[in-house]
Amino acid sequence: MTETNSEPRVLATDAAIELIREIRRDHPDILFHQSGGCCDGSSPMCYPADDYIVGDNDVRLGEIDGVPVYISASQFEVWKHTQLIIDVVPGRGGMFSLDNGREKRFLTRSRLFGGGEVCTVQPLACGGS
Repeated sequence: MTETNSEPRVLATDAAIELIREIRRDHPDILFHQSGGCCDGSSPMCYPADDYIVGDNDVRLGEIDGVPVYISASQFEVWKHTQLIIDVVPGRGGMFSLDNGREKRFLTRSRLFGGGEVCTVQPLACGGS
């Protein structure tokens, strides 16, 4: 897991963990990829693990409730000074995300690391840990 001074790079609220567990009843093996698209820029997309190919330039931020969370290397470069907090709000998830159709969706919130909590992470190979 990627951490900065023992602070995890990604966390989840209780509501997010509850939704993750709901989704895992239908799809036991899932992963998150932080969207960088224009339409879902703050939405972490949740996919069945065997339906999404982790790219060579994706960075594994860590895990939430046993579920890996990835972000593209270019987006990580912009957000490397932040801790991501996966939360849930009312609404529809991204078109291809497993939270779609559940009338609630994942949302990424963030907080800046302070006091030198910045670390360097190299992109991981496909499926790396």
